[in-house]
Amino acid sequence: MSVRTLAKPLTGRVAVVTGASSGIGEAAAEHLAELGARVAVLARRADRLDGLVSRIERNGGTALAVAADVTDTGAVRSAAGRVAAELGAAGLLFNNAGVMLPAPIEELAEDQWRHQIDLNITGLMNVIGAFTPQLVEAAGDQGVADLINTSSIAAQNIFPNFAVYSGTKAYVTHLSRHLRVELGPKNVRVSAIEPGIVGTELQSHVTDDGALRWLEGSKEAMEWLTPEDIARTVGFVATLPPRVNLQQVTVMPTGQPS
Repeated sequence: MSVRTLAKPLTGRVAVVTGASSGIGEAAAEHLAELGARVAVLARRADRLDGLVSRIERNGGTALAVAADVTDTGAVRSAAGRVAAELGAAGLLFNNAGVMLPAPIEELAEDQWRHQIDLNITGLMNVIGAFTPQLVEAAGDQGVADLINTSSIAAQNIFPNFAVYSGTKAYVTHLSRHLRVELGPKNVRVSAIEPGIVGTELQSHVTDDGALRWLEGSKEAMEWLTPEDIARTVGFVATLPPRVNLQQVTVMPTGQPS
């Protein structure tokens, strides 16, 4: 094995990262490029994607910005076609776009319910549907491919006022288990990453006073995870030997009890 292969174990693979304009997605795109992958970054904010691509390219990587709303099926399919045409078949999909909008169920925050379901579930499925054929193709050519979905510890644990968000993340985790069984025989590994509290833009979207107080208190009580922590976890999962599939990875701040 060459020194280059050891230093850049994802050389030759194409990675797609959704929700790449900030936070975990942005950090993951940069890290996967550092590991040698050619990276396609997807999000709605084209200006943020352009800046990310510029940073990756300045560091010697290859990246493609594709502005797309993952809740738009046609836009996602078009994005998948562009990735295949310009970079090659995606062999690593980090399905990361999502939103967190906690609120008491009695507030009947229907717009927030719909937004979380549309992005965290429908958007996730749009991306999986568009890129799974490429993952299967890449696995056939390279011996392995990876579908990595961002879930949350909220998929397993109970947090007051987070019922809808937690429900969407439980969907992500359970779907990932099923897809692993379906796609594993085709050498496509499927993993769900379940982070605890990570300092990202997600917190800035929260409007519920109770949730905001809880988040602020937790920030004073412990050191939150960083987007780079999750990015390195994604890189670790994707660089394991093809025979190894980490089905579910929970990543917690040391000081977070649950």
